[in-house]
Amino acid sequence: MIWGSFPVFFKALEGATPIEIVCHRITWSAAFLFVLVSARRQLPKIWGSVLDRSILLTLCGSTLLIATNWLVFLFAIQRDEVLQSSLGYFMTPLVSVFLGFVFLRERLTFWQSTSVLFAFVGVLNLSFYQGQFPWIALTLAISFSLYGLLRKLAKVESMIGLTVETLLLAPISLAYLVYLSYQQQGAFLSGSPQLNLLLPVSGVVTAIPLLLFVGAARRLRLSTIGFLQYITPSMHFILAVGLYGEPFSRSHLFSFLFIWAGLGIYSVDAILQNTRADKENQCV
Repeated sequence: MIWGSFPVFFKALEGATPIEIVCHRITWSAAFLFVLVSARRQLPKIWGSVLDRSILLTLCGSTLLIATNWLVFLFAIQRDEVLQSSLGYFMTPLVSVFLGFVFLRERLTFWQSTSVLFAFVGVLNLSFYQGQFPWIALTLAISFSLYGLLRKLAKVESMIGLTVETLLLAPISLAYLVYLSYQQQGAFLSGSPQLNLLLPVSGVVTAIPLLLFVGAARRLRLSTIGFLQYITPSMHFILAVGLYGEPFSRSHLFSFLFIWAGLGIYSVDAILQNTRADKENQCV
């Protein structure tokens, strides 16, 4: 629900540029997570992750991917392209399936392959009939899916990894914010009480749902998590069409129907596989 309401929150920050907002998200997230990790007495784990070359390189890659995802998402909101962000996050599970097949050599079932094909047809239709390539949706889907892939490969706890990611970019982000302030071009502390309050809060708003997701992932079935992840793009879709009045044409409907069909096929197949696995475990 927090992720789903992000367009409303970040629409309220339109006085700042997407780059400045991302820098605030990184800087304040780093501070918030550092305090949280310190309170849990896990600072040695951060140092251990930084000293491990393999983990550090993987987290450097995931850091660039999540920063790209945040930047493109904010760009979409400020350009009134919330519908594309919705499309991108609907596509994310299917892109993840494809990446698992390519990089992790995970076998695709017939129905999983069909679901990916349906999503591909939806994207092609949108590109053909809208006369423009849906780069925002694809960038969001690919960047977040690749981010998930790298975090799966990184042998580090989720909160520790997220803290390292934000700390890696925090010096650059803070330096840019100081530069904006020196040039009197920054939105923070420029006279708007709303921005002065919400920009620091953006860091907490960024970190909390990620931490909640980590906690949920430990407690819930994978199929349940998969269904819950559709709440975010569904809320983005409702906000884009219902609240912000973004155009929704027949070609949009056709593309979304194909992608929704792909998600439905993928979800049913995942449920059936989990059910079979549970029965086999009970028999054992």
